[in-house]
Amino acid sequence: MDDAVSSRKETIASEEETLASQEETLASEEEPLASEEETVSSRYDRSRASDPLRATPDVALYRRAMSRPCGRHLAALADTIVACRACPRLVAWRERVASEKVRRFREHDYWGRPVPGFGDPHARLIILGLAPGAHGANRTGRVFTGDRSGDFLYAALHRAGFANQGASSARDDGLVLRDAFITLAVRCAPPDNAPQPAEIRRCAPFLDAELDALPSSRVILALGAIAWNAAIDRMVRRGAVAPRPRPRFAHGAELVVPGAPPLLGSYHVSQQNTQTGRLTPAMFDAVLRRAKTFASA
Repeated sequence: MDDAVSSRKETIASEEETLASQEETLASEEEPLASEEETVSSRYDRSRASDPLRATPDVALYRRAMSRPCGRHLAALADTIVACRACPRLVAWRERVASEKVRRFREHDYWGRPVPGFGDPHARLIILGLAPGAHGANRTGRVFTGDRSGDFLYAALHRAGFANQGASSARDDGLVLRDAFITLAVRCAPPDNAPQPAEIRRCAPFLDAELDALPSSRVILALGAIAWNAAIDRMVRRGAVAPRPRPRFAHGAELVVPGAPPLLGSYHVSQQNTQTGRLTPAMFDAVLRRAKTFASA
């Protein structure tokens, strides 16, 4: 009898050890998940801390949106984009520009890194540009911010109701987009504003990831031929069939294919185009009105 009792006690003790071991295993599996959540949360907190927006209703709405799953994903993705050094030529150029600067910005601390997209994570309108301006986004760290291209673009978005203000000078200037998200085909400032085909291809996964994280997108507005072709390439990568021959870029061009958001084309908002009259505010306003029609469909 004593042997049976002793054996039973040993069995119970063994079972308790097994349960304890299983609990330790479960705890160890939960730790990476908790760590990942903390990492995303800390990235979002850092992005908010470095972006001291004024406490306006628009900003409050933006912050609530960024705290939701797709907003948190965009914040984490931005960290990955900013850390990229995949293109040696672009890395060397962006950092050279940031080091040498220009006279009018001699006292500024340049961003000098890749630039992620910016805007409403629930946007229906996606605006796709070419690349950061050498002394605009490459200096300020936000797309179309701090140069004449941005002055033209954000003034138009403000007139159309997509932006709370028409000026864009720095990441902490209080600018908030509503129902619009702006991103780029290439994330680093290229020499002579001319990225090489291989550099565009290396940036394509970032474009895909950002657009995949924008669940409400309804229409893409491409600024210039490179952005137009990058948008078509994105459609094809996601399973859409592009017409043959491939539609060529033109101001006011439209491309609608099954399985992809409609694509609109506009001349780029570059200073060269806007100061020569090739692209006027009225022309760009008309394209935005057309984009609103698609976004509301």
